[in-house]
Amino acid sequence: MATPSLDSARAADAAIEKAPDLLPEALPGRRPSLVGLTRDALKAQLVGMGVPERESRMRAGQVWHWVNFRGASDFSEMTNVGKALKAQLAEHFTLERPEVASRQVSRDGTRKWLLRMAPTNRQEHNRGAEIECVYIPGPDRGTLCVSSQVGCTLTCSFCHTGTQRLVRNLSAAEIVQQLVTARDELGDWPGQMPSRDAGGAGEVGRLVTNIVFMGMGEPLYNLDAVVDAVGVMSDQEGLGLSRRRITVSTSGVVPQIPRLGEQANAMLAISLHAVRDDLRDELVPLNRKYPIAELLAACRAYPGLSNARRITFEYVMLKGVNDSDADARELVRLLKGIPAKINLIPFNPWPGSRYECSDWDRIERFSEIVFNAGYASPVRTPRGRDILAACGQLKSETEKLRARARMMQEEGIGVESFYAGADD
Repeated sequence: MATPSLDSARAADAAIEKAPDLLPEALPGRRPSLVGLTRDALKAQLVGMGVPERESRMRAGQVWHWVNFRGASDFSEMTNVGKALKAQLAEHFTLERPEVASRQVSRDGTRKWLLRMAPTNRQEHNRGAEIECVYIPGPDRGTLCVSSQVGCTLTCSFCHTGTQRLVRNLSAAEIVQQLVTARDELGDWPGQMPSRDAGGAGEVGRLVTNIVFMGMGEPLYNLDAVVDAVGVMSDQEGLGLSRRRITVSTSGVVPQIPRLGEQANAMLAISLHAVRDDLRDELVPLNRKYPIAELLAACRAYPGLSNARRITFEYVMLKGVNDSDADARELVRLLKGIPAKINLIPFNPWPGSRYECSDWDRIERFSEIVFNAGYASPVRTPRGRDILAACGQLKSETEKLRARARMMQEEGIGVESFYAGADD
């Protein structure tokens, strides 16, 4: 029998983070997709199919090129692969992407896709978990916001996604498949160079230039998959993104921050939102495990930190909660010596939320104090607000809103925040 102290500890942990409902398992009769695999995993699949070890590297390189550089969706497109090998590949594998269950386009050009993953567990009953992925076009970049979990491990009190169950972690391949699907949807492969602007008037060129891990989930509680996914996305013989254009956002899983820098070499963003431990304990309950001082010490030691590789600190503006002049000055004091940018995020309440957005003049005053201390402090314009495509809004079909909440959203009473853009 559990002791009262052990029960209390478990209850405290449950208030901070959630355990996954499902764990992936091999499903008989399903051909795996080769899309999104690391080079090593792709080679291992080919060897397992019967490709001789001595030629596996070459064959894996051929398949890699077609999948990750050219965006092939069928083995028949691989013109430099022999017919016999193509037939063998088609017998054992697919090049399937997630199913696009729904598509929405905002008036500002932001696009949101509901993606249905392949089933990974008998409990999913041949209907895979669903996540949302968002593309935000801009004049000098196109940012794709990807998810790392179905639901979220954490329980941040101001975030709608945090109210959901944690269904499961996404695999590295499923994370990469979000980028591949976005390129399919946007026509963003070689030879396909449409305009970034939905109306056809914007700059012509590569559409997805930046990745932000700011969708569903806490990336550092799925770090193995995130590290592998960043490696695939940044491979210059494949998807070809710069690691300086890949930003991973965390609520502060301190023990994993050094490894993120060492192994992924990605840009770091911190969901800070408060300058006092007592308040951050409420807003971001993970703070009870890793308080502000420990978090900022990890930031100061982040591998590769420099003025050219600043840390982005995200700060949601909550009326009467964290938006005073004193809060702004304490924020400046806390971040002293850290090359940083501070993204101020206006908050709009979602159904059931107990918070309100700070008044605009209060946000401007807060930004002015931070800016005068020498930090960039942009207040980002909300994007995709008419299609519920903003931070904290993302949900999966595995976690339906109540009918009243859906009705409120349809009438425009929804979460309206936004994504912080990644640094170039």
